[in-house]
Amino acid sequence: MNRHFGSRQAIGIAAVSALALTLTACGGGADSGRSGDAAEGAPSPGITDDSVTLGITTPLSGATAGPGTCTVAGVTAYFGMKNAEGGIEFGDGKTRTVEIEALDDTYDPQQAAANYDSLKGDVFAMTAGLGTPTNRAWREAAIADEVPQALIMTGDPIFSDTDESPWQLGFVPIYQNEGEAFGELLAGSSAEHKVAILSQNDDFGEGYVEGFKSAIEGADNIEVVQELTYEATDTSVDAQITELANSGADVIFNAMSVTPLTISALQKAQQLNWKPNWFLPSNTSSPTAILEPGGGAAFPGVYSVSFAKAPQSPAFAQDEDVQTYLSALKEYGNYPDPPAFPHCQWSWMVGATLEQAFTEMEEPTRDSFMEALRSIEGFEAPLMLPDTSVTTTEAGQPAVSTVVVQKYNGRGYDTVESFE
Repeated sequence: MNRHFGSRQAIGIAAVSALALTLTACGGGADSGRSGDAAEGAPSPGITDDSVTLGITTPLSGATAGPGTCTVAGVTAYFGMKNAEGGIEFGDGKTRTVEIEALDDTYDPQQAAANYDSLKGDVFAMTAGLGTPTNRAWREAAIADEVPQALIMTGDPIFSDTDESPWQLGFVPIYQNEGEAFGELLAGSSAEHKVAILSQNDDFGEGYVEGFKSAIEGADNIEVVQELTYEATDTSVDAQITELANSGADVIFNAMSVTPLTISALQKAQQLNWKPNWFLPSNTSSPTAILEPGGGAAFPGVYSVSFAKAPQSPAFAQDEDVQTYLSALKEYGNYPDPPAFPHCQWSWMVGATLEQAFTEMEEPTRDSFMEALRSIEGFEAPLMLPDTSVTTTEAGQPAVSTVVVQKYNGRGYDTVESFE
C-alpha cells in the first residue's frame, strides 16, 4: 500500500569513521553561525574549494543510542565512499570531499542546543540528527543564524513548513503520514475492529494519533475503545499495557519512539495473554532490535511502514544497492554488523540526497544549497522501495512523504495491501 499525504558543553563525542568523520567541539561566537557573506556569492562558513563540513547532533548514548548512532553511520559511510572515489563535483565546478562533525546529545534538548552552538560556526549545514525535542531545541537559533537544518530525522511537520522554517527540511515522512497510512489500512478492512491507543505525550505521539484518527473518521467498522499516553522519560509502560489489555481491543496503535519501552510493551502484553494486532511507527519497528527480543512473532500481526529496503529481508539479500550500502557501512561507517535500525538506511539516503543538492548548487553558499535542496523531484535514492521517492518541492511535506505498509513475517517485513 502506497500512501502520499500532503535528540551546557558538549558531553559526548562518538568516533564513527576514521576516514569521513571528524569529531570536534569547537566553539563559535554569538554571530559566527550566520551566513554573513561579505559579498554576494562569497563562501558561507564550513565550505572551501576542497571540502565541505556538515554537523550532526544526535543521541550516541542512552536509550536512543541505537537509532541515533545509525543517523551518523549511514551518512558517514555514504560520504566516506564518495571521498574515497575522489569527492563530489559541486554545481560550481569544484570537487570537494565531505567531512562530518558529530556530537552526542543523549536525546536531551539542552545538550542538543549546546551542540549546535558549538558546531554552527564551523559547519556549512546541520543534518541527519534524530529527534523531535532535540531538533526543536535549536530550530529558532538555526533560523536566526541562517544555518540549514537539512534532512533531519524527525517527522515533526514544522520542519517541512517552508514559510515557518525556510532554513529547515525534514527527511522522513511526517507523523501524520504514517498514522494515516495505518488508519487507511484498518478502515479498509471488511471486519469490525476495536482499537486501543498508547502514544507518547508529545508532538510525536500526537501527530501519529492525529493522522490515524483522520483516516478512520467515518469508518463504521472501527471503534477506539481506550486511549492512554506515556512520557518519553518513563522507564515502564506496564501499567498502561495492563489497563489497555482489559479494553477488549484487538488492535493496538502504539505511537512509541523509545526502543526499551517498545520491547517491554510487547513482552508485557504477552505476559497478560493479550495478543492484539500491533501497529508500530517506522522508527521503532526493527525486526532484530525490537521485534525479536519483544517476541513480535507471538502476535497475529505486527505492522509498520517503510520507504527503505531492509537488509534483513530475504527479498533484498542479493540487491545491488543493499550490498554496496552494507560494504560501505562496514568500511567507512565503522558499523561492522547488519544494521538493526532503519535509520542507517535513512541516513545513507540523506547522503545521496545531499549529493543531489551539492551537484546543483551554483555557488558555495547556504542560500544556493537550500535552493538546490528544495528543487529535487522524484529522486529514487539508493535503498528506496518501489513507488517511493525523494521530492522536496511539495509545500508542507518532508523530503520523503510516501510510505509502504508492511507486516512482520518473523524475520523481516512483507508488503501488504489489506487488513483482516
